[in-house]
Amino acid sequence: MLLSFLRKNLRLTGTKYGCGGGGCGACTVMVSRYDPQTKNINHWSVNACLLPVCQLHGAAVTTVEGIGSTKTKLHPVQERIAKAHGSQCGFCTPGMVMSMYTLLRNNPQPTMEDVTEGLAGNLCRCTGYRPIVDGYRTFCEVNSSQLFSKGDLLPLDPTQDLIFPPELMRLAEVKDQTTQRFCGERMTWISPGSLNELLQLKADYPQAPLVMGNTNIGLDMKFKGIFHPVIISPTQVPELFKVTQKPEGVCVGAGCSMSFLKSVLERSINDFPPESTHMFRTLLQQIKLVGGQQIRNVAVSTLGGNIASAYPNSDLTPILAAGRCTLVALSKDGRRRVPIDKDFFLGFAKTVLKPDEIVLSVFIPASRPNEIVHAFRHAPRKESALATVNAGMRVWFNENSNVVKEISIYYGGVGATILSAERACQQIVGRYRVNLCCHVIYFLKIKLGPSAPGGKVDFRRSLTLSLYEPLYEINITWNFNLFTPFVCVYLFTGCHSGGYTPKDCVLCVQNVLEGQSAQDPVGRPMMHRTALSQATGEAVYCDDLPQTDGELFLVIVTSSRPHAKITHIDFSEALKLPGVVDVITAKDIPGKRFRTFTGYDEELLAEDEVTCVGQMVCAVVAESKAHAKRGAAAVKISYEDLQDRIFTVEEAIEKESFFLPRRQIERGDVEKGLREAEQVYEGEIRIGGQEHFYLETQSFLVIPIGEEKEMKVYLSTQHPAFTQEAVAETLGIPSNRVSCHVKRLGGAFGGKVTKTAILASITAVAASKTGRPVRCVLERGEDMLITGGRHPVWGKYKVGFMKDGRITAADFQYYANAGNVVDESVLVAEKILLHLDNAYNIPNLRGRSAACKTNLPSNTAFRGFGVPQCMLVVESMIDDVALKLGRLPEEIREINMYKEVSLTHYKMEFDPENLVRCWNECMKKADFRQRRQAIDIFNQQNQFKKRGIAIVPIKYGIGFAEAFLNQAAALVHIYKDGSVLVSHGGTEMGQGIHTKVQQVASRELNIPTSLIHISETSTQCVPNTCPSAASFGTDANGMAVKDACQILYNRLEPIRKKNPKGTWQNWIITAFLEKISLSATGYYRGHDLDMDWEKQEGKPYAYFTYAVGCSEVELDCLTGEYRTLRTDIVVDIGRSINPSIDIGQIEGAFMQGLGLYTMEELKFSPSGVLYTRGPSQYKIPSFCDVPLKFNVYLLAGSSNPHAIYSSKGIGEPTVFLGSSVFFAIKDAVTAARKDAGLTGPFQLNSPATPERACLACATHFTQMVYESYSNPFLVCITEFE
Repeated sequence: MLLSFLRKNLRLTGTKYGCGGGGCGACTVMVSRYDPQTKNINHWSVNACLLPVCQLHGAAVTTVEGIGSTKTKLHPVQERIAKAHGSQCGFCTPGMVMSMYTLLRNNPQPTMEDVTEGLAGNLCRCTGYRPIVDGYRTFCEVNSSQLFSKGDLLPLDPTQDLIFPPELMRLAEVKDQTTQRFCGERMTWISPGSLNELLQLKADYPQAPLVMGNTNIGLDMKFKGIFHPVIISPTQVPELFKVTQKPEGVCVGAGCSMSFLKSVLERSINDFPPESTHMFRTLLQQIKLVGGQQIRNVAVSTLGGNIASAYPNSDLTPILAAGRCTLVALSKDGRRRVPIDKDFFLGFAKTVLKPDEIVLSVFIPASRPNEIVHAFRHAPRKESALATVNAGMRVWFNENSNVVKEISIYYGGVGATILSAERACQQIVGRYRVNLCCHVIYFLKIKLGPSAPGGKVDFRRSLTLSLYEPLYEINITWNFNLFTPFVCVYLFTGCHSGGYTPKDCVLCVQNVLEGQSAQDPVGRPMMHRTALSQATGEAVYCDDLPQTDGELFLVIVTSSRPHAKITHIDFSEALKLPGVVDVITAKDIPGKRFRTFTGYDEELLAEDEVTCVGQMVCAVVAESKAHAKRGAAAVKISYEDLQDRIFTVEEAIEKESFFLPRRQIERGDVEKGLREAEQVYEGEIRIGGQEHFYLETQSFLVIPIGEEKEMKVYLSTQHPAFTQEAVAETLGIPSNRVSCHVKRLGGAFGGKVTKTAILASITAVAASKTGRPVRCVLERGEDMLITGGRHPVWGKYKVGFMKDGRITAADFQYYANAGNVVDESVLVAEKILLHLDNAYNIPNLRGRSAACKTNLPSNTAFRGFGVPQCMLVVESMIDDVALKLGRLPEEIREINMYKEVSLTHYKMEFDPENLVRCWNECMKKADFRQRRQAIDIFNQQNQFKKRGIAIVPIKYGIGFAEAFLNQAAALVHIYKDGSVLVSHGGTEMGQGIHTKVQQVASRELNIPTSLIHISETSTQCVPNTCPSAASFGTDANGMAVKDACQILYNRLEPIRKKNPKGTWQNWIITAFLEKISLSATGYYRGHDLDMDWEKQEGKPYAYFTYAVGCSEVELDCLTGEYRTLRTDIVVDIGRSINPSIDIGQIEGAFMQGLGLYTMEELKFSPSGVLYTRGPSQYKIPSFCDVPLKFNVYLLAGSSNPHAIYSSKGIGEPTVFLGSSVFFAIKDAVTAARKDAGLTGPFQLNSPATPERACLACATHFTQMVYESYSNPFLVCITEFE
């Protein structure tokens, strides 16, 4: 693939590996080709991970390194994303840059729609997307943020862009159509130069796949292990790209990409009469939803590939089938025209095409007079997601009447292939002045069994009906020009929209202190210190380190059984394969074979028994990644299954399978409070797990020094000292022989601590045994399978309350699915209980929590550490109380909120003044009460669209309850030229700790930040460090650096007094000559925090961060799709050290919470196999999910004496504010249920996916589905009146 060629062969490491499946955009590059016919140079953004190098003959490839660098000159695209604070961890940044660069090469004056469409194929887990769009909207001549100055930006000058290589233009003009043949170790790639050669090759190799964009075959080969000895790539065959326009329609070559087809349809819409363009418009609208821009540019890979793949959830085939399209199939034996209809698709990935046939072209007919074509689609995410259910419909009416002359309806996503609603169509033909929707539904019978592949049976059944609801609103008229825009507006605006066109957002920052020096950077929105390097691809991540001499690659072999004894590991066949060097098992570990967490041992490599699918059993070491993967596939593990398997918390409760201790905490008398309450209600909610989905997967490079057993470990971890200890104990050597080095992390969110140490230890064993450097970089699917994520939680509650809304007592029970080993689950269960009260002063409060031991991969720390799950249960209880009383949830929240100096349920005193201020200010800034009234009016006027609004507070404890984890150390060197090198124990993972530390050092030494450098985090410089976690990194390490700098500054005091007018450089030289040490160690002891669980009291936190979030959504009750219209967040952050970084953390955490509560869904098979192992199955928020208006306010006039410069930790708290979207959805669902005659509390589990929201709305379509269960294989609807 192009990606590996760029990174390994050319050492162009700016292009990143993120998922390997074209789903994240981290590997985006620009491919350019010269068209000798039009004399134009065409530019496309593509995924390098999917693009074969063999296909690039005659093409120019531009990577992020090619457009600018910090060493020469930046390109405006690179500069603007950096200065707009759109790069945090930076791993996704080169891909963003190249997507935008390609757009500008094609269109130097884009609209905002162009920008968001161009970036739709790129994912970011850190920023929340707003600052990326903010930086790039400057190319559209619209307003931008106040966090950077547009006047300081480089102008865009297209004349300065790289020229297309003239030699490639000359090559294209020659039209060399020689067949190209590439032979690899196991595979032959053939690119024929003519149509005849292609047909001959297909006759010779009928089973060989045709590859154009490689978005289908490439994924099958990589992820499913399918092997093709011969691949045919007909990219040189001109007939496959020919386009012919006729009065009857457009004939498009089967090799045309989706992007090219899009341009063809746009031209056709302009060329044909408006009444003839229904088919073109509908197809064009669907194409915009096929993957991201990179996928469409090569797409699935082409029009012909989309059809021939015959996937049941294809977005195009239902429209092509309904729209009377045909194709030309060609072979050596001749050609034939084949209708694309129900007879064309025979089953999953099967068509009537013969093995030796190719698709030459596709004919797309123009719409006839009185004929309309429409498409309907639902997907888990608005963009870059395969459809759950889609449909295409064509209706042709008799002239001058409303009688249906012809109708065709096709569904996708409801069977092994697309299905024709033939019976319904037959019954509707000839009917006069029909209500189309009623009659479609009346005659519609779609077979969909309870165990149908893909699940979501009830939801898909409902969608097959409700997708046609828009037809209720169509008033058939003979002026089809009037009719067309109406339908387009309904289908593709509002909550149906795929695009993200942001409105102007408000980012309210604090003013610096009066009298503060202009040189002092503290409190100012300073750019991330390496943002420019990240934007140019120069920033080095672990896997970017150059390959060392003799380096090997390691691949982990994992268990395929959830609970079994290992009877034998046979790796004899693996060792016979070319390139395989060794296999590492538990027996090869010279030291400790396990790690201990909270009193439980976890094996590094399973030896006798496995307890989940995905548990690490052994590892294969080989000369390359490809050889190691083949070796791993050849390892045979024999098992003896054990029957006592546990997957759910219910099963764990039944079998009393828990990790101890189980915790409980109580204040007041809960039983008495419940007895005295005027009403008592019991409820529950389930919160699903969440994958970290850091863009950089777990990465390691272990180099044996060859002397005294020394090891250098380069890795991506939040806790280098923990890994150092783990490697040393595993190898049986002292810690002083192991040095861990962390330059930066491409995201972490809690997921790079425990499993990272284990993986590093296994890699170190391989390096020790072979005596050679060993690299290990997990594939995205491996990472998701092995490392675990956020704990799924089942929360139950019993609440007593008065009629006026006061809650008198609440009893909570939390069950967290810990997985097969303890990891940090007990600590997570404890933190859940410590945040039981959230922002509410409930006099009688009790909580119990349990970490359930199951046979799923173990879960681990994740941003928020159990608090987002805990508080969703608490706020759901508040919602239920409101519904029981018939009051608004915000009223119940306000009534029960802490309002004066109080004690928490663990007897820690705090002042909630700033919590109340955040609440009042958010209510005011969000214009909450007026919008609540407007929403009520909107809901009364709309039957199937509902709006909802919610406001939620948070009180989040900062610091580690384990006091020893709050300490930090730093080492500061001043060199003779005046430059300063700072080392500290925190790791940079996008949260900006290095930038803030640089600001601290600048203030304390009174020098510019340009003189201060931070190279890496290393256990050689600062020993015994604590993890960068708990939103405490800057608090601790900033204080340690401050201490070291103050020591040095005080040492220089005599020098300054002697020469008060001297420069910094003069003072340093003088100090050196006078033998004054210019190196100092700083230390911060940290807060003495503790929690006594026996006494149920303590001070586990240094202070609280307060925040309030308000969100408004619009919900489509028929599909469950929603759009976040606006979000307002007010945060008490004390005095911000760097407002731009802190606002970025707030927005990024909010979007991660939005994903947790509304869309991210982990799915397991009944036997414990994780299904969701990449971006194609697991959907994190994208650009299209950002609130249309996103306002962030930092609370003014706040201070915090417990942290450096009166700041507060902010990395984790605002994750929970994403729940404001969840509760806004629930508010909208409540309005829909009211229309259905349903009132009172109801259970809406998290995430509130479209499926859950749709079914909870209880529309008549949903009720029809449930009524059909008397015959569960049919959706058979009774007649409408």
